[in-house]
Amino acid sequence: MSKVNALHHIAISTGDIKQQIEFFSDVLGMELVALYWMHGVEGAWHGFMRLGDAAVAFVFVKANTTRQTVIGQTHAGNGGGPSAPGTMQHLALNVSTMADLLAMRDRIRSRCVPVFGPLRHGFCTSIYFAGPEGLSLELSTSDGCEHPLDQNGTWIDPEVVGLAGISDSELARYMNPAPYADQGGAVPQPAYDPRRPHMVYPSEVYERMLATPDEVMTRKGSVTTPPAK
Repeated sequence: MSKVNALHHIAISTGDIKQQIEFFSDVLGMELVALYWMHGVEGAWHGFMRLGDAAVAFVFVKANTTRQTVIGQTHAGNGGGPSAPGTMQHLALNVSTMADLLAMRDRIRSRCVPVFGPLRHGFCTSIYFAGPEGLSLELSTSDGCEHPLDQNGTWIDPEVVGLAGISDSELARYMNPAPYADQGGAVPQPAYDPRRPHMVYPSEVYERMLATPDEVMTRKGSVTTPPAK
């Protein structure tokens, strides 16, 4: 069945990649596993911090250093604050046990970073703190939780379903997505449709990208050689 099955990486813009690497390494104990010129993006750096089989990645572009953080617009400021649609509201990372969660609280506080919690949410227990450049961060565990996430509707609130404008038939479809019979990569690039989501490039560049055959895009855009031998 064709569906996504895990997090590969989440990418976060930064104006100070060293500061982010220092924080995620020293405060959270995560390993730096990649730091290189971002493929196909002139002047950009890409850094990856290991998160189990996934990664938290940072993207440095010089223009990032001139962008302003505006709480309530570009950044939520905390785990319940507003931010512009499409921006990252907060980043929650997982630990295995309650003992791990409390140990991480100790580690974070030992670096003079304030932490709040744990707070119990039924399906997880979490602590909350801030990271560099206004990141809102959370560490969570499902260890010992009395009501884990499931597919039986336990955590589907009928009131919120109604407020979101979701019908009964839509809810059933969302909870059990229809299987998809893949076509072995044979589906062609769709024509431009302004009603669909699109990445933002200069219009003439984007038009050329849409018209570029997949095999050409793969050949010209791929870089597989590591920077360090």
